Amino acid sequence: MPKEYRTIQEVAGPLMLVKGVSNVSYDELGEIELSSGERRRCKVLEINGDEALVQLFESATGINLASSKVRFFGRSLELGVSEDMLGRVFDGMGNPIDGGPEILPDMRMDINGLPMNPAARNYPSEFIQTGVSAIDGLNTLVRGQKLPIFSASGLPHANLAAQIARQAKVRGKDEKFAVVFAAMGITFEESNFFIDSFKETGAIDRTVLFINLANDPAVERISTPRMALTAAEYLAFEKDMHVLVIMTDITNYADSLREVSAARKEVPGRRGYPGYMYTDLATMYERAGRQRGKEGSITMIPILTMPEDDKTHPIPDLTGYITEGQIILSRELYRKGVQPPIDVLPSLSRLKDKGIGEGKTRRDHANTMNQLFSAYARGKEAKELMVILGEAALSEIDIVYAKFADEFEKTYVSQGYNADRSIEETLDIGWDLLRILPRSELKRIDDDILDEYYDKK
Repeated sequence: MPKEYRTIQEVAGPLMLVKGVSNVSYDELGEIELSSGERRRCKVLEINGDEALVQLFESATGINLASSKVRFFGRSLELGVSEDMLGRVFDGMGNPIDGGPEILPDMRMDINGLPMNPAARNYPSEFIQTGVSAIDGLNTLVRGQKLPIFSASGLPHANLAAQIARQAKVRGKDEKFAVVFAAMGITFEESNFFIDSFKETGAIDRTVLFINLANDPAVERISTPRMALTAAEYLAFEKDMHVLVIMTDITNYADSLREVSAARKEVPGRRGYPGYMYTDLATMYERAGRQRGKEGSITMIPILTMPEDDKTHPIPDLTGYITEGQIILSRELYRKGVQPPIDVLPSLSRLKDKGIGEGKTRRDHANTMNQLFSAYARGKEAKELMVILGEAALSEIDIVYAKFADEFEKTYVSQGYNADRSIEETLDIGWDLLRILPRSELKRIDDDILDEYYDKK
């Protein structure tokens, strides 16, 4: 029987101080019982002698210091996991919110997970098809990779996230594929959009959703991605599934981290965020990957909105250090009506070369990717010159490149949120665009590949 303490000294925001405790450890789960009999969960943040600083998972409203009591469970926060989680919707604490029955767990797992030993990691090397040309063709996602999407306020990252979750697949093999979707600090309207989007297409059957709404406690927001990653680790490493984890919005998560840090009166770092934010983000992101001797894998797409569209803000800055590239959404392309508005030039997938080529996508993939990047960059330069000097000042070939840039945005990048393009379709669209240019301009493509594909029509 756990000991009960009636020695609550102080409650400040999401924090509570309890005195006279014994044998209580860091990160231990606890429960507060109010005089009305209502129970609320909490966890230990700090131990100093016989004093425990406790973080509340729910509101502190109504806690009477004299009549409320606290008990500690001797274990950290755990999630009951089972294959029955697929097709279900949970809140940020792992409780079902879809009206279905409670999950009967196969096992209970600590939500903080265990760091993957670097020596036990397998190198990411297999192509994942998202059906989005700007990602598959130019910034390829590889199984086991962490590839964030950098968005900004008002841009349609939710539509892109839902599209990737619906369409992502491992090609060529009949392998078990699942999506774990974690939404943090989103509105009720966005929550309904994601759930309805997955139900309409049947993608819900292979998806586990963890949803934390904007009016839920900040502390729950901190546990939401860890709940999702725990479910992903179970499906990947216990059930040999290939799991894609999509987390939106990391900015809301970091703001909750800052809120709790301020309540603890910690010394703030850059822009008020705690100094340990890099470590905290790394403990989440580094749970993705492939393990030697295990069939399954975890691939991660964290989505974050850059405050004030600023790439140097601490959240995108630190995320960029930990992850293997980034997909950047552009406000300029969004205004032009490009859907999804992916700006391919500053976007980058550091592992793309490992997931493309013969036997994975197609042998012309690397050549066409480099040529499309080069031609689009030159086309954008030509368009900028056109604005300054006028079209008459451009050479004939520059005018062709400017036309190429417009067509590239219109047909390659812009595909809408319902089009699911195979990698072959994406590569063929690339060739259709490259035929706008004379063959002599395609200096980044081998002659034998040009003979096979450029002269096809």
